[in-house]
Amino acid sequence: MNKVENNKAWFLVLPVFLLVAFSAIIPLMTVVNYSVQDIFDQNTRYFVGTEWFRQMLFDTRLHEALLRQFMYSFSVLLIEVPLGIGVALLMPTKGKGASLALILIAIPLLIPWNVVGTIWQIFGRADIGLFGWAINNIGIDYNYAGDPVDAWLTVLLMDVWHWTPLIALLCYSGLRAIPEVYYQAARIDRASRWAVFRYIQLPKLTNVLIIGVLLRFMDSFMIYTEPFVLTGGGPGNSTTFLSQSLTKMAVGQFDLGPAAAFSIIYFLIVLLVCWLFYTTIMHISRDDR
Repeated sequence: MNKVENNKAWFLVLPVFLLVAFSAIIPLMTVVNYSVQDIFDQNTRYFVGTEWFRQMLFDTRLHEALLRQFMYSFSVLLIEVPLGIGVALLMPTKGKGASLALILIAIPLLIPWNVVGTIWQIFGRADIGLFGWAINNIGIDYNYAGDPVDAWLTVLLMDVWHWTPLIALLCYSGLRAIPEVYYQAARIDRASRWAVFRYIQLPKLTNVLIIGVLLRFMDSFMIYTEPFVLTGGGPGNSTTFLSQSLTKMAVGQFDLGPAAAFSIIYFLIVLLVCWLFYTTIMHISRDDR
């Protein structure tokens, strides 16, 4: 007897496919089309093949921006992931204190990106900013507007303040999902606090850490608004990341062909690194089981 399949369920996901096609696929194909043409105006364009890709791959300015971007993104992950786990472990789990802690920890996430940049722009000033004034009064010559190292560290600190709560909340939800019987068994075996974290809590946090690492890498790798508001990419090019270089190329210089080629390379780099992160974390998780 032949079994008849009902394919009507595909009509339920058709709106999603249409939405994705409108919001992602069509713009992506437009960028691909621009990346192989030299565009002078709306009616004048010439096919150049892979010329823009070759030019972008050998552009030393973009190599420098890419290096700064990787340094920044990996610094963000190295600081925010352990710090977020530590904050989640310290947060109360019961009573009114738990609700208050969740509210307080989530406040930075509610602030828009441009407002975050403005807050730290004022906060870091030596004349009127509390942070800049305090740093200079303990004997450290701090000036994010004039020193490249200070600017880079200020952007990094701003990101840690803004986004560590996301990692903390994800880890907190993962910790709350661990059954109490695991902790009871650990107490019976007289396991140390480190052993409980290493063999009970950390393995159970694998899934939320994958989400947190991927979200934070993608977001930090595409950061634009905060450093643009805070430093404008300076001093010099010390805080000019890939997104700012791309914006200058596409909007400031109106080089649509090279900008389109660079945006595709940018997109592929993000996909590749995210895949590497995901594969590595999953391998580590399987080895620990």
